[in-house]
Amino acid sequence: MSEHVFWAPQAWVDGRWEHDVCLGVDARGHWAAITPGITPPPAHATVLQGPVLPGLVNAHSHAFQRAFVGLAERRESEADDFWSWRDRMYGVALRITPAQMRAVAAQLYVELLQGGYTQVCEFHYLHHQEDGQPYADEATMAWALADAAQDAGMGLTLLPVLYERAGFQQSNLRPDQRRFAGTPDFIARLQATVQASSRPLLNAGVAIHSLRAASAASIDALLAHVRGADMPIHIHVAEQMQEVRDCLAATGQRPIAHLAHRFSMDSRWQLVHATHTEATEIDAVARSGAGIVICPSTEGNLGDGFADLPGWLAAGVPIALGSDSHVGRQWNEEIRWLEYGQRLRLQQRNVAALPGYQPSTAARLLDQAIRSGAAAAGFKQWGLQTGARADMVVLDMNTPGLLGIPHTHTLDALVFACNHAAIDEVYVAGKRQVSGGMHHEKSVIAGIFKQTLFNLL
Repeated sequence: MSEHVFWAPQAWVDGRWEHDVCLGVDARGHWAAITPGITPPPAHATVLQGPVLPGLVNAHSHAFQRAFVGLAERRESEADDFWSWRDRMYGVALRITPAQMRAVAAQLYVELLQGGYTQVCEFHYLHHQEDGQPYADEATMAWALADAAQDAGMGLTLLPVLYERAGFQQSNLRPDQRRFAGTPDFIARLQATVQASSRPLLNAGVAIHSLRAASAASIDALLAHVRGADMPIHIHVAEQMQEVRDCLAATGQRPIAHLAHRFSMDSRWQLVHATHTEATEIDAVARSGAGIVICPSTEGNLGDGFADLPGWLAAGVPIALGSDSHVGRQWNEEIRWLEYGQRLRLQQRNVAALPGYQPSTAARLLDQAIRSGAAAAGFKQWGLQTGARADMVVLDMNTPGLLGIPHTHTLDALVFACNHAAIDEVYVAGKRQVSGGMHHEKSVIAGIFKQTLFNLL
């Protein structure tokens, strides 16, 4: 039984545009019914002014790094790469307090909502106090993130991260990584604590920072804790060529090959970045049922390289999108970056399109992000389908890039002709969080964020 009914002129349902669509929301904030072909709009329905898309899952986030955006775009020495960026980023990681984390994350989550995301997977390794000692409540920083998501009205999948060493040949963390330390028992306990809180719009999985940052024995111990549990398992892998070389030296295998050989991956696993691969590694991931998470704006910003998008697509591996360090905070930008990177690499156009099946690049990559993002966040259902959470994005067709565009090309124009998200409204669990392109708490949260940065930086 629907508690509330919306009506949209068009809605993206099961990979195609449906017209004159009624969308019923039940008392839990889930879709009770999605019914096309209803005209005129029912008298009791809220009439939406533009086409409707599902809200998207942002499948990889380090919220605290939003405080660092724009502050690493100068080269102070002869060499500047991912590793020098990381060292500078640690300066923020060592200073940020729980209250500052909440303020920074709330600002980020507002911006992500305005960019069309309604759920975020938080790859959370900032566990402890500034001196590396545990907080009295060991979940203090996790609650700061959960509070921020609640402030913004965004869904949150918290992924506490196993992080125990500085590299393959190291047994401990560096001093500037002291806040990240976590044993398998601690990570499993933190996941269970967050999941048991039963907060609205909050769930939890687990993560392993990387093969270099956790021993095989510790990864085995964490996997033993979650054996049989229905939760996502995330890991950074093969982001940088230095990581590939180090893994070869330590194990005799490339990172993804070693991951597939040493651990029993399944559909719960999400391989974040998966940038540097060989065909045999892609095949191994496909056989396991695992997915990957690509973060194009961050991978471009950090100079990571180009993922083998045609290879992953051809193998049928699920591909979700993340914004990672948050130099970009809207999903249409991530899709544009993903496709343009492949065009530059291959000197071709519409690389991700599939002639005869899905000739629209934007539509194919959006559908990937919808389906695969659900798994990355631990959801069985997502999008505009009965039983899924009632999240949706209403497009603003008066945005210059969408003016006069026929509905058949709306997604193409949204990704390749719009300089911003082109969003009018965003709803999470049936509740409107963004109207006129702006979050309803934007000014208050931005004010707190500005003062926080003044004190933090």
